[in-house]
Amino acid sequence: MTSLAEIWPPFGLTLTTPRLTLRPVLDDDIPSAVAAARSGVHEPGRSPFSMPWAELPDDELAPNMAQWYWRCRANFTKESWTLLLGVWHEDELLGVQDIGAKNFHTLKTVSTGSWLKRSAQGQGFGKEMRAAVVSYAFDYLDAEVAESEAAVWNQQSLGVSTALGYELNGIFRDGWGEKVETVQRVHLTPTTFKRPTWTLKVQGHEGLKTYLKLQGS
Repeated sequence: MTSLAEIWPPFGLTLTTPRLTLRPVLDDDIPSAVAAARSGVHEPGRSPFSMPWAELPDDELAPNMAQWYWRCRANFTKESWTLLLGVWHEDELLGVQDIGAKNFHTLKTVSTGSWLKRSAQGQGFGKEMRAAVVSYAFDYLDAEVAESEAAVWNQQSLGVSTALGYELNGIFRDGWGEKVETVQRVHLTPTTFKRPTWTLKVQGHEGLKTYLKLQGS
């Protein structure tokens, strides 16, 4: 029988670090993702996201999350894509790490974002999961730049960026929900990347490489 990964190659990707397994969020994983988000992602009223999705009421949070996962799959093309990777530690889903790109074949640039439930924060998981997708982008997708951004007050996210070698890349003002935030952009290249001491293990890249029509990766 044809596997789901053969039908949809992004589903075949798995990234493994010393403590974490990152793989695409399947429909069967959505209830676990919703439960993790409902347990709390950030301090009330202090959203680190440009869209304050984690503050939605429970009856709106679940369908909103499901729609987001489905929308990212539906809009996934070789030039413009967002890959949502669930982050597991000892069979527990801790959060989601995303990596995406627009006009990738020309720009060779990826962007990242993530969330972790509060009980998993402060243990180095955020740095480990970001290092995983950045390593994958540079070493397997041949990306030349990785970008991210965070509100200037979000020292947790910016601390991860600094620890991995990102350089500051300008600030801008943006509307996040009903609030105006000052946002710090950060920029990383293979040269400035402070690589972890561990080596990323990757499974299922060939199928995704073919789907994205990448050469020499």
